Amino acid sequence: QVQPVESGGGLVQAGGSLRLSCAASGRTFSSYSMGWFRQAPGKEREFVAAISRSGGSTNYADSVKGRFTISRDNAKNTVYLQMNSLKPEDTAVYYCATGRYTFITTTPGLYDYWGQGTQVTVSS
Repeated sequence: QVQPVESGGGLVQAGGSLRLSCAASGRTFSSYSMGWFRQAPGKEREFVAAISRSGGSTNYADSVKGRFTISRDNAKNTVYLQMNSLKPEDTAVYYCATGRYTFITTTPGLYDYWGQGTQVTVSS
């Protein structure tokens, strides 16, 4: 079992950058694909980015493609989300989660272990 813990959220002006981290306990971190999701007030949780176990494959939501980069360091049991050119519409609570299967997916229901989330607020 793996327990993700997110950090790195905060308040930033539009056009700024943040890097989120997700540290996951457990010796089997490298066995999991990982995903980032976000949820804004009054909206459903939505997919942001995912990365394969080795880090060799990634996938992004169209809304963040070209601005966000997901990466991982299996030696540190950590996955990152570098967010550049932030927009007010990126404001949300960001969650990381472990994928149930080896392939990466955009479906929240196929992720098993979720962190508590970290708030990202982008001011205009």
